[in-house]
Amino acid sequence: MNSDKRLIIGIAGGTGSGKTTVAQKIVENFEPGLAVMIQHDWYYRDLSALSYEERTSFNFDEPAALDNDLLHDHLQALRSGQTVQCPQYDFTKHLRTEETQKVTPARIIVVEGILLFAIERLRAAFDLCVFVDTDDDVRLMRRIKRDLIHRERNISSIQRQYYDTVRPMHNLHVAPSKRHAHLIIPEGGENHRAVDVVVGRLRYFLLDNVIPGESA
Repeated sequence: MNSDKRLIIGIAGGTGSGKTTVAQKIVENFEPGLAVMIQHDWYYRDLSALSYEERTSFNFDEPAALDNDLLHDHLQALRSGQTVQCPQYDFTKHLRTEETQKVTPARIIVVEGILLFAIERLRAAFDLCVFVDTDDDVRLMRRIKRDLIHRERNISSIQRQYYDTVRPMHNLHVAPSKRHAHLIIPEGGENHRAVDVVVGRLRYFLLDNVIPGESA
């Protein structure tokens, strides 16, 4: 494989759609070191100036809640072959941690997040935009399970956040951004055939050293 070009792939979709699973499966289908994954969730803004009560009621589902300029800068650095230190976020305390995640430049850089295509500057940074489209009831059940088990939240707080910000922001920002996708995958990571198609196309682009959408 030639090594003078890198592919940056954006994978978006609603909360609980299975986009993280899709991103992980794409990365796992390549040899170690050939593909890396970045999560948009890592880039939530630092809210340490707010009280815990204020942080729990913060709208995390709008584009301004994330440091999109920093993510954009990191993607450009990775494309040019530079290593970056990505921020990390504690979702139980709603705070950015002191630790960072070192990400080294790879041939394939996979970025996943619900709002990626709702932000024009980020959208333009992706060579391929994939939207994971999953039924609302399935997504909701997955989110409840995740928040209960991994983010130590109770049902009342999950319900309040869903109705106050998650659902309205999905309708305002996430769902409309599907029109920017080059490819739509129904049912998330369980759609093995669709994942295989994406991986196959990425291998083709790498072998030919071309970027999706480029003319020969």
